[in-house]
Amino acid sequence: MEERILIVDDEEDIREILQFNLENAGYDTDTASSAEEALKKINSGHRLILLDVMMEGMSGFEMAEELRRKGDETPIIFLTARSAQNDLLTGFSSGGDDYIPKPFSIQEVLARIAAVLRRTAKTVQETKDPSFGDLRIDLTSKMVYVKGEAVTFSKKEFELLSLLAGTPGKIFSREDIIDELWKDAPYVLDRTIDVHIARIRSKLGPCKNYITNRSGFGYIFNPVN
Repeated sequence: MEERILIVDDEEDIREILQFNLENAGYDTDTASSAEEALKKINSGHRLILLDVMMEGMSGFEMAEELRRKGDETPIIFLTARSAQNDLLTGFSSGGDDYIPKPFSIQEVLARIAAVLRRTAKTVQETKDPSFGDLRIDLTSKMVYVKGEAVTFSKKEFELLSLLAGTPGKIFSREDIIDELWKDAPYVLDRTIDVHIARIRSKLGPCKNYITNRSGFGYIFNPVN
């Protein structure tokens, strides 16, 4: 699936130029002619926003601040004819990831987009809360929800579930788990892992079969089971 970018600019010719060149470069695009329209269009499928600053109505800076207030961390590259240092500082303080002054070259825009996507890709992957059917793991609050209900996990239980759910389909041997979660504890038995897994599965209720034991290999998180 291609990376999808939202282009927000009140000048139609700039939107068309950016859309044409970005799609030629292999990106999927959506466009909006105002910040107000963009706020209605933005969704979790957008990996980056190209955002004009000086627009009628809500400015690009105001839109960025609104997104960040809502917890939306989609990377933003500001496009603007303003290039004073104060404007740069305003852009970054309102949640921008980069800043390209107009007039710009398409080559520069494509290079900046690629750089921001590379820089943010790992962060997005690491901070996304794992969610599988009736199970959701909130990495920020360290909470687990089953069918929308909060379930209490100990610190080690939460860490173990997060480890397995972080890479569905990967088999973790008991040694792997000990190395990851008990590296500072010199005497941890395989039985310790088994007990923790049993407790986790009992708390997962209808989702307990997401975690299975591959005899001779280890534990695997497989939500399609």
